Amino acid sequence: MRIANFSGRLVLIADHRAIDVEQASGGLFSADPQAVYERWAEFRAWAGQAELPTGTAFAPSALGSPAPAPRQLLAIGLNYRDHASESGFAAPEGLPPVFTKYVSSITGPVTEVTLPPGGHTDWEIELVAVIGKRAERVSEADAWSHVAGLTAGQDISERVVQLAGPAPQFSLGKSFPGFAPMGPLLVTPDEFTDPDDLELRCAINGEEVQKGRTRDLIFSVPALIAGLSAVLPLLPGDVIFTGTPAGVGLGRDPQRWLAPGDELVSAIEGIGELRQTFLPG
Repeated sequence: MRIANFSGRLVLIADHRAIDVEQASGGLFSADPQAVYERWAEFRAWAGQAELPTGTAFAPSALGSPAPAPRQLLAIGLNYRDHASESGFAAPEGLPPVFTKYVSSITGPVTEVTLPPGGHTDWEIELVAVIGKRAERVSEADAWSHVAGLTAGQDISERVVQLAGPAPQFSLGKSFPGFAPMGPLLVTPDEFTDPDDLELRCAINGEEVQKGRTRDLIFSVPALIAGLSAVLPLLPGDVIFTGTPAGVGLGRDPQRWLAPGDELVSAIEGIGELRQTFLPG
């Protein structure tokens, strides 16, 4: 099953067309894309047997984030060995670094992003998991049953703010407006041949800068859910950015940053692509 946020309304996606859930369900489910996660099991059951209309065509630019207002957005650092190495760190042995991106930074998949003046703005393509059932002290073996679906995300990062001392400001440096685009769709795990092995890549102005596979995550989606839920409950609709592979601007020699006019295109196999254009601050 694939769902999306079409002009602020929850839709099912079938044959590249959008089916309005509130209308198709006769009001059984709200139009609010975030509200569906509180009733995820009920929604899945309804969608699996409902007679659905044909739906309408849509443009990617009309889509918002499939999880636009999570109560918690957790992000993971150094979760690919090659990215840890390019960042100058050893690969984590315990739970990797965890930070948050503030919810006000969330946008949809096709956006314009204003670059912070005087900053060094970087890119990080990431697989994003959205929680569909409260997870508290769950086992790794049971973790996938708590996932509503997967989407693509960009952990856009302003490195000057992020790395300013005396202690790094990860959350602030990664939470400027537009710094958490997600989408274009949320895809349920059963739609993938192997949800633990998806290709992810991104390019700047057509030049590929990152390419990897999620099988190379040090901590897989189930391992992250088990580790995080041992500390705090993960709530329906919560978002987990799972980490980025090598190829970010910070790790290059010379270092490279996003510039006005750049177009960043990020894609994950079976989910679709994000497209950000950067404007001067």
